[in-house]
Amino acid sequence: MVATLSLHIHLPACTSLKEKRGRLKPLLARLHRQFNVSAAEMGLQDKRQEAVIACAMLGNDAAHLQSALETIRKWVEANWTDGDVLNTKIEIV
Repeated sequence: MVATLSLHIHLPACTSLKEKRGRLKPLLARLHRQFNVSAAEMGLQDKRQEAVIACAMLGNDAAHLQSALETIRKWVEANWTDGDVLNTKIEIV
């Protein structure tokens, strides 16, 4: 099974695309390091104050994947201070 978490993020303080990517890069690295997921900016690359981040996991238990991605969602909402999470979506295939 493949599970993905999409996070639509608002970065109100970013004034350029370079600044936006500078703020997203540490988040992506931390998600990979701490939660062992693949993470990348997947949408809205041309908007300086918005981004779509996607995390992906593989596994054989849908409940475990759902739980792990919920943990990541909650961590980002509670601990990442550079922006606000506008919307989230978890899909399991």
